Amino acid sequence: MGILSKELVASFGGATFLLKLVGTRYPKVRFYANFIIYMTCMAICSILGVVYSILLSLVGRRYNTQWWVARSFYKMISSLLGIRITVDGEKNLDHRPAIVLGNHQSILDIYYLGRIFPSNGVVMAKKELRWVPLLGQFMVLGGNVFIDRQSRASALRTMKEAGQHMRKHKLALFAFPEGTRSHTPVPDLLDFKKGIFHLAIETQLPIIPLVCQNYHNLYDSSTRMEGGNIRISVLPPISTKGCTVKDTDRLISTVRNAMLARAKQLGSVPAPGEPQHGASSAALKPKM
Repeated sequence: MGILSKELVASFGGATFLLKLVGTRYPKVRFYANFIIYMTCMAICSILGVVYSILLSLVGRRYNTQWWVARSFYKMISSLLGIRITVDGEKNLDHRPAIVLGNHQSILDIYYLGRIFPSNGVVMAKKELRWVPLLGQFMVLGGNVFIDRQSRASALRTMKEAGQHMRKHKLALFAFPEGTRSHTPVPDLLDFKKGIFHLAIETQLPIIPLVCQNYHNLYDSSTRMEGGNIRISVLPPISTKGCTVKDTDRLISTVRNAMLARAKQLGSVPAPGEPQHGASSAALKPKM
């Protein structure tokens, strides 16, 4: 088994080196090479996730599966593609239980989740992901929450059960409130879906918003996937204590406005070779 593992690593490393070498001269080849590397690493980590889920369940640490796999994926991609992430406000993620909300730009978001995904955490995702080979099995074994967007009654029932589970196990639940990828070339957010806010109000749990800098200059789904530095800002928790269903729209507006303001502060990741713009990390710290 050890010999086989070494051979696989050597083969993957050799193929990666050749793809990167050719890609230095041909941008389109570089895009496809980096994308193949990204998806291959995702598949490898999904397999690891299935194994981790089984092993960690045996010692009562099932909900740490996502954390282990996320960090593994982050380290692999950082070293292979040259992408780096800096985070401010990370201590805000220490609150448990809580609902963590992040902006959704593209498939590269899985990478930023790899850097900031909290320990003892799960993800809320559309039910279709349950059936994606490898990824779906990993997510099911990791105790993630799957929502049926076509059935309001089913979605509400699932969220109520999720809330009870979160309190019992002191979990952090991550979700993308936009519900789909924004693909915007400038810092912006789509409208937020109400479901996750109903859960926050139902459970009276705090919402922890986080914002990933717009990285359109590094990744576009058909033309580029480059290395660079991406910044993430984790905002202070927003309390839902005392909120009722009548406060849903106000709560959505409060969270979205805070995230949009921070997204515009962060600005966009510059194209490779250009200087960083946007507010400095010091300027992003909340004033006391």
